[in-house]
Amino acid sequence: MIFLGFGALGTAAHVIRPLRLGDSGIIRPTGALLAALALGLASWARASMHAAGTNVRPSPPSLAIVAEGPYKLTRNPMYLSLCILLLGIGLMADEAAFVLLAPPLAATLHFGVILREERYLTRKFGGTYLQYKLRVRRWI
Repeated sequence: MIFLGFGALGTAAHVIRPLRLGDSGIIRPTGALLAALALGLASWARASMHAAGTNVRPSPPSLAIVAEGPYKLTRNPMYLSLCILLLGIGLMADEAAFVLLAPPLAATLHFGVILREERYLTRKFGGTYLQYKLRVRRWI
């Protein structure tokens, strides 16, 4: 829902007052590449969670610490993919509002979701999760 809210903000800004990035010929293809990368990362993360036997959605309880696939590189590949996707959409749409909203999206996810999830995982899995945190960066 957070991502959809930021997407709606970008769309509203585009409708009210478009802010073009420019037409260098590389902007839209770069956006398509970023969007494809984001979707691939999210799919890989989802498959890794299924393989580990835990819930993909954050609302049900976590059943395991996932440390394989993209979770070897980042503790939050799905949230990272949302930020990359917003950038990709902005570049594909040639709309700066989406690009400018990517850092606030990352901050909202960090302070509104990730820190809370990390406290929960520390309580639930203790030292196992703390060791994972020492090995793998939060974002990239």
